[in-house]
Amino acid sequence: MATEEEKFFDLVAKIQELKKSKDFDLSMEEDLSIAVMNLVSLEEHFFFTASKTGKDEYFDLMGEARNIRKAMLAKMIDAHEGETWCISKHLLAATMRLIEVGTKLQSDGKREEAKDVFANAYRVYSLFWALRLKLVDTKGIKKISDGKLNIHEEAKSEKPWSVEDIVNKLVDCCDESR
Repeated sequence: MATEEEKFFDLVAKIQELKKSKDFDLSMEEDLSIAVMNLVSLEEHFFFTASKTGKDEYFDLMGEARNIRKAMLAKMIDAHEGETWCISKHLLAATMRLIEVGTKLQSDGKREEAKDVFANAYRVYSLFWALRLKLVDTKGIKKISDGKLNIHEEAKSEKPWSVEDIVNKLVDCCDESR
């Protein structure tokens, strides 16, 4: 089994190889990732604007933004192991929201709190890149069977879940002590 130091040097070598590849432009992909973040935000804004104004044309605009976002994300995420597509989308969306929260905190003079939020935004963004560059091993990620909410559930549920069932399962799957 490789030591942590060997894993680190393997990771650095992999990154260096990626940087040499003519098929891979990291700066373009970084711009594309930020574009995807903004497209997700546009989807959210079109949704809320449609809901607040009652004007369905905003839902149409939301759909157009979604189609563009899907096409742009597809340029970066080619293999769909497990739920890497959705994970990538949510990592980028969370990054964007954390940046916005940090910016608002900074505007309110809460600089230390903003720095913490910015650090978390960068941590989440780094997770996206680790997944995108295949720096993490996703071979062990398995799709959860239909009818199950988490990997700890023994059998598929036959009846529709109530709100209470869903909350109970969510609390179970979010237990950080495992």
